[in-house]
Amino acid sequence: MSAKLGIVTGRDLAQATRDATGKNTAFVLWILTELAIIATDLAEVIGSAIALNLLFGIPLLLGIAITTLDVLLLLYLQKKSFRIIESIVIVLMVTIFVVFAFEVIVSKPEIAALFGGYVPKPEIVTNPQMLFISLGILGATVMPHNLYLHSSIVQTRQYKRTTEGKREAIKFSLIDSTFSLTVAFLINSAILILGAAAFYGTNLDVSEIEAAYELLSPTLGVGIASTLFAVALLASGQNATITGTISGQIVMEGFIHLRISPWLRRLITRLLAVIPAFIVTWLAGSKGTGELLLWSQVVLSLALPFAVIPLVIFTSDKKKMGEFANKLPTKILAWVCTGVIVVLNIFLIGYIVVTGQDLG
Repeated sequence: MSAKLGIVTGRDLAQATRDATGKNTAFVLWILTELAIIATDLAEVIGSAIALNLLFGIPLLLGIAITTLDVLLLLYLQKKSFRIIESIVIVLMVTIFVVFAFEVIVSKPEIAALFGGYVPKPEIVTNPQMLFISLGILGATVMPHNLYLHSSIVQTRQYKRTTEGKREAIKFSLIDSTFSLTVAFLINSAILILGAAAFYGTNLDVSEIEAAYELLSPTLGVGIASTLFAVALLASGQNATITGTISGQIVMEGFIHLRISPWLRRLITRLLAVIPAFIVTWLAGSKGTGELLLWSQVVLSLALPFAVIPLVIFTSDKKKMGEFANKLPTKILAWVCTGVIVVLNIFLIGYIVVTGQDLG
């Protein structure tokens, strides 16, 4: 739907939202989207710092400082060609996928239990800690700012601006999106499967990433397993920072019509992520960064409805979309998915407010 909006209307999701809501509402939605981007950047900072620590023994505080250097590299690549950035993203995704696929195979999971885990269970709602982690996974997979990004970059494709040309562009975009999200789904699945297959029932404390790194090789009996795990973690962090940076400029221009230099935009976003990561790491060490990492992903889930609801409304509007408007089955499925996300988010917030419990 995000791609379809951009292809049919020639407007990205941020621009369409500004057109439909006005200045004040658009400003609030921009702030919420910026918080999601900062949360993504925060996860990238922490993940990359932990990976640098595991691979090269670099202290976490120094690793956090080093992550700010990717500002220069990304800005250089943006000047060269957007296709270079897309190629890098693909390489990073393939690296992550191959690493975790290999480690899942080596871990030899129980196949019946593996597939049974894909069936939602009542515990997701009855167990708030399970819901907390589930929403973190949801936020990490369907990051809200990526909806704005996709509705914009799809317009850079070469296609005829005719009805038939748009229909063809939507078809290929659907294939592209389905493939990309399937890969993301499989990577997230592989991480969970690997953790369960390697550590469940071993009485080992693997609540932190560092512990998983140290115990993975001896548990699986494969010497390179831990190193590959850290490499995938570093690749994941760099992948996230690329999408966050580009989408940041899109939402700023679309919501509030403000253009600033890319280097300044990137520096501001990165500092807003680095400062809390630096403080938490300094005060609480690696345990604090682990909790901050999980909370940052839950923030993405909480921000998701503010992007999804306008998207469903716009793509279901025949005045905007014409013959490309969502058909009834698509609208029903979209609103059901949106409703589930909203209800689970409200339930989690309500539980935290009522009980005051820190689920991190």
